[in-house]
Amino acid sequence: MGMLKEFKEFAVRGNVVDMAVGIVIGAAFGKIVTSLVSDIIMPPIGWLTGGIDFSAMKWVMRPADDSNPAHKIPEVAINYGSFVNTIIAFVIVAFAIFILVKIINRLYTKAAAATPPDVVLLTEIRDLLKNKQ
Repeated sequence: MGMLKEFKEFAVRGNVVDMAVGIVIGAAFGKIVTSLVSDIIMPPIGWLTGGIDFSAMKWVMRPADDSNPAHKIPEVAINYGSFVNTIIAFVIVAFAIFILVKIINRLYTKAAAATPPDVVLLTEIRDLLKNKQ
């Protein structure tokens, strides 16, 4: 029974819930970035490079052979164009997270720098009491 109670405390702790929300939002953000790369960024890059479609780029090791309908041989290929798209998506996500962390750190630093009024008041009272003695 102790382990069940301990698990319940762990599962409902704020950090776990925050992490779960972050994972869900991260998954949705990943889909947005994938669409950004494949639908917005890569077409102009392909146009600039002479109409190259990176997602279709591959190195065929063995072409497909469907001359015999009873024994079709599938193509064996290394799809390096998809890998290039994935690398670009990773760089965009990493950059977006970097910017987000910089903004959060800046906000945290500003919030930490401002001393709350009650702390200022307590410090003044302490200093007055020190000077009285």
